[in-house]
Amino acid sequence: MREMAGGCMCGKIRYTATIENEEAYLCHCRMCQRACGNVSLALKNLKKAEVSWERRPDYYASSPIANRGYCSTCGTSLTFEFPDSDNMDLTVASFDDPSSFKPTHNFGIESMHPAWLNTEGLKGIRADENPATVSRWMKTVGKLPD
Repeated sequence: MREMAGGCMCGKIRYTATIENEEAYLCHCRMCQRACGNVSLALKNLKKAEVSWERRPDYYASSPIANRGYCSTCGTSLTFEFPDSDNMDLTVASFDDPSSFKPTHNFGIESMHPAWLNTEGLKGIRADENPATVSRWMKTVGKLPD
């Protein structure tokens, strides 16, 4: 077990979670797609008691059976929770270092978009190799983001 920190993009919401393993999953259901504005949502399931919040997220009822936590300032999607469960999901991307998580299964496959699953053969472009992006950062902030 190890402690991992995470939070939203603007830093208003922060958490620390006790992680037992690197297992995570991709949810492809339409509710997750709409909630995150993407073709799937990477989630890490854990006990609610294993998450401590410096500041709790805002919540909304995303369906009659579930709630989602998010930051009302920057909009970052942070959690998926059934109110009657001891478990919850944290979004993998909200961890400060999500690189250790590995997907173990797909859920909600009735809405899966297979063309987006294996992107191995696609050309890869680094953000710092795009002159327009670099120019905007340099002009506005004077440096590239971390």
